[in-house]
This record gives sequence, C-alpha cells and structure tokens, in this order.
Amino acid sequence: MQQARPTKPSRVFDRAPEWDALISFVTRPLPHAALGVVSGRRRMGKTYLLRALVEQCGGFYFGATDATEAESLRQFSAALAEHVGSPVPFSFATWDDAVSYLFGLAVPGHRTAGGPAVDSPFLVVIDEFPYLVKAAPELPSLFQRMIDRFQVEESRMRLLLCGSAMSVMGGLLASSAPLRGRAQLELVVRPFGYRAAADFWGVADDPALAVRLHAVLGGTPAYRRQFLADDVPSNLGGFDDWICRTVLSPFSPLFREARYLLAEEADIRDTALYHSVLAAVAQGNTTRGGIAGYIGRKSVDISHPLNVLEDSHLLVREPDVFRAGKSQYRITEPLINFYEAVMRPAWARLEGGQAAEVWAQAGERFAAQVAGPHFESVCREYVLGAGRAMLSTSLGTVGGGVVTDPRDRRQIQIDVAVVEPGSGGSRPSVALLGEAKWGTVMGHAHLERLGRARDLLATRGMDTSHCGLACFSAAGFSDSLRAEAAGGDVLLVGLDELYGRAVPTGLLS
Repeated sequence: MQQARPTKPSRVFDRAPEWDALISFVTRPLPHAALGVVSGRRRMGKTYLLRALVEQCGGFYFGATDATEAESLRQFSAALAEHVGSPVPFSFATWDDAVSYLFGLAVPGHRTAGGPAVDSPFLVVIDEFPYLVKAAPELPSLFQRMIDRFQVEESRMRLLLCGSAMSVMGGLLASSAPLRGRAQLELVVRPFGYRAAADFWGVADDPALAVRLHAVLGGTPAYRRQFLADDVPSNLGGFDDWICRTVLSPFSPLFREARYLLAEEADIRDTALYHSVLAAVAQGNTTRGGIAGYIGRKSVDISHPLNVLEDSHLLVREPDVFRAGKSQYRITEPLINFYEAVMRPAWARLEGGQAAEVWAQAGERFAAQVAGPHFESVCREYVLGAGRAMLSTSLGTVGGGVVTDPRDRRQIQIDVAVVEPGSGGSRPSVALLGEAKWGTVMGHAHLERLGRARDLLATRGMDTSHCGLACFSAAGFSDSLRAEAAGGDVLLVGLDELYGRAVPTGLLS
C-alpha cells in the first residue's frame, strides 16, 4: 500500500510549490543516491522550511556555522552521533571519514542503535553549506565521489545541500564544478510575491498600504516576525510613523540590514564599490554606461561587480523586448533599493535620530526612485500571474522596452509588454503594451502614447493585430479614460485590481 505523502505543516506560510518539489525529491522511488541543492538569499525561510521537512519525513539535519575546519568537523560529528543514538560523540579524523560514514547510514539494511533497517529514503539536510566549503574546500569533491559510487550501488540517500551565499551555491553545479550534473533538484527559495506578502503581513484588504510595504521590504518573511516582532502599520495613515520607528530608526534591526545583505555575500570584497554600483541603479542610471559614468569608471571596469551582484541575486539585467542587445539593470531586493535611494544619502542624520525629518523630505525620492520603479515590476508580475487571463493569446515574453518615435524625436517607454517571438514563417507579435504610473492620474494622453507605440511597432514588421493596451495606475484614472475603457480595447488596472479586490475595467480584443 502506497504511503501518504507528508503534508505541509500549517505553520509554513505559502511555499506550496517548494514543498511539493522537496517531497517529490525525498519520496521518489529511486534505488540510488540523489542530490538536491536549495538556495536563496538570507531571511527567506529556507531553514524554517527544511526543518519542517525533516520533522515530517524524518532524517538528519545539520546547520553549519562559520568556524574552522576542525571545529566544523567536530560539530558535524557530534550532531551525527546524536542522530544515530551513539552514547559518545564520534571523532572522525577527516571529512572523508565523516562523509563515508554518513553515506553508509543510507545503505539498505543498515541499522543504527538497534533501530530498524534502512529500507526507506534517508533524508540528510546540510544547511549553510557554504560555511563548510569555506572551511573544507574538498567537500564537494568528497560528495561527488560518494554520489558517483552510489549511482552504481544501492542507496537510500537523499542529500540536500542548502545555503544563502548565492554565488557559492550557484557555483556548486556550474561549469567544471565537482557536483556538476549530479543534482536531481535545484530549488531557489525566493521572496513572497506581492500578493502573498500582503497576506503574510495581514494587509491584503488595504492595497495602498500593502504596495508601500512591499516597495520597502519586499517579500522577505523574516522581516515581520524575527525583525519587527509583528509590528505592522494598522492602516495607510500609520505608514509614516511605522517607517520612522522601524526601517529608519538606528535602534531597529532593519536599520543596517541592507548593509549586512551586501557584506554577507562571499564574493564581495570592496563593499564601497558595490554600494556605488547599487546607488547608481537606484538613482535611475540603469544601463551599463550610465552606471559606469555615475561611479566614475569605464564600462569594462564594472563587469566584475555587475556579474557578482547578478550571481548574488541582488541585481538583475532585464533585456529590452523591442531592441536586441539593449538592457537595463534593476535592484531585486527592495530594502537595498530603499537604502540606496533614501537612507544612504542621509545616513548621518538618521544615525542622529532625525528619522521623521529625513522621511518628510524624502517624498519625491521615494516616489521616483523606490515606489515608481517597484510599481512597474509589480505590474509585470501581475501580467505573469493573475493577469494572464486578460490576454487573448498565449503568454509570451513579459518585460519592458523603448520604442523610438522618429517623427516626434522621442522615445516611448513601455513599462509592461508581452511579446511573442516569431517562429517558422510567423512574425514576432505584440500581445500587450502597457504604461504604469505611481503618482499620476492617467488620462487620454497616456493611451494615445501607447497607441502611437503600437503603430510604430506595426511599421517595423511586428504583428500588432491582437495587441491590447493597458493603463496601470496607483493614483487612478480620469473619467474620460474610464468611459473609453467601458467601450473596450483598453484595460485599466489599479491597486484594487492588482490585489484581486476588483476586476480590471475594460476588455482586450
């Protein structure tokens, strides 16, 4: 009789796809060893999720610390001895001995401390694996050797290596790395999406508050409970006081968090250079040339910091969907963007306790450099998720781009676009063109600009026959634009629609 799959504990918020992937990995009926790699930036709840997995499935969990090789081996040996019920701690001479013993526990028929023989998957979770690799660089090679051996011999081993140093974890399976091609699972635990984050913070019924919280703190689970002890603004009117007593207060754990996030990445040495790169992007210099000019370097000189920040999942390069070879950079961690745009320029004043004064003067910067760009990314996320139903065609590439208008000598910025690349004899097509505004009531001028962009793309050979136009606004729409949307051919999406509290106005052909 097939055993029921372990269910996700109710205390684990969201994460249903991640839980299903982990359970499938553990319970897959393979007679050989299997390796999984779980990564994600700090504070995402990886440890919480993996501990729940071990509780539900059984197995061995070890959380590494930043220690010397000898101390790390001693800690691992003691934890393993406790797991198998040994009355005395183990004393392995080398990591080779420890790894060999660990894999021996997963051999079918093996018994520990008088327990039953192993005939079901043996789950092993090694958390913060980069700490161990730093102390013992040979560990990936040792695991590779044992996995290769138990791809021939029988084993019930289900090994999960987990870590927060994204550059290190990404390198485990890259290029000529020892574990390349050995993993059956590669899971990245990402921040909550904007809707899940609103539910997690308990503000889903207040979209104006929810989107501001998400623009500052993103979808990082630890910030609510571990950092702020459930200090949540009760309504939009309490947002200003809340941000002054939390993120902008030198007595709050969140005050220096953005700095710590950068310093924790193993490949980042010159933090001043990396902060300058991030500050350039936060200030609106989103191209490679713009970033280089802002920090006073040549474009070729910033290739390494850009690559490291991308590998660390702190920066993402987003291609222009209309212009091949063009791209823009975006900071993926909202708290870092908020720090670079609002906090870093006024750091001395904030340390001196002038949070209220700094925040009162930061309104324009917050709107232009934090909330506005963040709102655009939320709108793209909406189209990728809940808003897919509004498209009459299959979902293509979702992004943004620039359409050049030679007649008027201007560039039309498209914040939300859905483009389907051509294949065979078919032309590339555009399914959606959208503009997103944070603090502007949108009217006919915005719709006309989108229509002009659609005409220009058609003259370039793109199929726009099924291209809809969409206006996204956090501030609302003019009465005339609402009347136009009621007749069809344009879609209006506000905060209520983004958060699922209303149906978008209008229809797309």
